[in-house]
Amino acid sequence: MILWEALGSVLIGLAVSLAALRWLPARFGQFRPRRLALATGPTAALFGALLAHSVLGPGQLPATLAVSLGVAVALLSLLLRQGDRARRSATA
Repeated sequence: MILWEALGSVLIGLAVSLAALRWLPARFGQFRPRRLALATGPTAALFGALLAHSVLGPGQLPATLAVSLGVAVALLSLLLRQGDRARRSATA
């Protein structure tokens, strides 16, 4: 059963990564390459599934996949670059 959770979470993470790159191509800047986004999604989802499986126990496939989706979206959102807002420096 844990094999299906792992495989499902990796596929969810890959789908989230591809969707983020397709819908928000301009938000991923030059310092945040596509490879990082494509690697972060499945890795974060797999970590979320492992965390959910260890907390909830076996047999909770829908909840485990929901947690893996949430973790993947949360970590991918950290890679997004801000829009055209002015950045503050520590010396200003």
